[in-house]
Amino acid sequence: MGNCFQQLAQALDVGPAVLATVTSTQGSVPRGVGARLIVDAKGQAFNTIGGGAGEAKVLHHAQQVLQTGEKQFVEIDLSGAPQRQTQGICGGHMRVWLERWQGEAAKSLVKAILQQLQQGQAVTLVTPLDGVSAPYLTDHLIEIDAAIAFVQTLEPPPTLLIIGAGHVGIQLAKVAALIGFQIVVQDDRPEWANAEHYPQAGQILTEEIEDAIASLTQHQNLYTTLVTRGYTYDLAALQLLLQRSIPCQYIGMIGSEKRVRKVYQAVEQTGISKQKLAAVYGPIGLDIGALTPEEIAVSIGAELIMVQRGGTGRSLSERLRRDHSHE
Repeated sequence: MGNCFQQLAQALDVGPAVLATVTSTQGSVPRGVGARLIVDAKGQAFNTIGGGAGEAKVLHHAQQVLQTGEKQFVEIDLSGAPQRQTQGICGGHMRVWLERWQGEAAKSLVKAILQQLQQGQAVTLVTPLDGVSAPYLTDHLIEIDAAIAFVQTLEPPPTLLIIGAGHVGIQLAKVAALIGFQIVVQDDRPEWANAEHYPQAGQILTEEIEDAIASLTQHQNLYTTLVTRGYTYDLAALQLLLQRSIPCQYIGMIGSEKRVRKVYQAVEQTGISKQKLAAVYGPIGLDIGALTPEEIAVSIGAELIMVQRGGTGRSLSERLRRDHSHE
C-alpha cells in the first residue's frame, strides 16, 4: 500500500493523476476491496486491479476522468454470462471508483499518508463518493454508509529490522525488499552498516541496540532478524525485543541450536518467561539445506512469508507425491 501512494506522489509531481480504487466486490474476482491503480498525466498506469479486459475498461474511463475531472464508478462484470458484455470469466463483479487527484492539497494528503505509514503507523483514509468532496484522513475509526464513502485503514508495510549487518544481512535485505518489506538495518560498525551495502534500507542505524530499538517503538508491524556476529549481541537485542509494548510479528535468530539454547538460558535468567521465548524462531529460517549467505537469506525470506501469510512451510507437492507413491 505504501508503494502505491509513493507512485501516486511521483505522479502528482508531473501533473494530475487518477486513482482507481476497488470499493466493493461480489463473487470470485482477481483483486480484493482496496486494490488500487494509478494513471498519471502521461497516461501511464501503475499497480493493478487484476489485469485483463476489466482493467482495460478502467484505464479507458480513467483517461476521461483525467481530462474532465468528473469522478465516477466503473462496473466490471466478470461473470462470463451470455448475452451480456463481460470483462472476464472469474465469476464475480467489481466496482471501481475513479477520482482525479491534483494540486497542493492532494500532494499534502499523500505526503501525510506516506509519513504515517513509514513511521509504522496505520492511517484511515475516507473517500467520499458524492462526486464533490475530497478524500481526507481521520484519526479514529468511523462507521459511514458504504454508499456515502469508502473508508479504508491503510496498514503500514511490514518492516524488517535486520540486526547485524554482515554477509547474511546484506543478502537478506535484497530478498526482504523483493517480497515487500521496508528495511531497517542496525549495526554499530559503519564500515558494514552503510548505504553501499544496504541500498534497500530506508534506515541505517549505527547507534547502540538500545537506542535503535527505542526509535522503532511505535512500529505496529515489525519483524526482526538477529543475524549478528556473536551471541552476546543476540542476548542484548532479544531482551529488548521481547519487552516491547507492541510485540514483534516475528523474531528470528541465526545460529546453531547450541548457540540459540545458550541465548535462551541467559535470557531466562533475566526473568523473561519461557512462553515469550517460545515465540522466537531460532534457529532462523526454513530447512532447505541452505549453506551460503544467499541461500540462508532465501530460507529466512521463506519463513517471513510463512509467518506473514499463515503458511505451513510444507512442500506444495507433498500430498500428491505421497498419493502417487501409493498407487
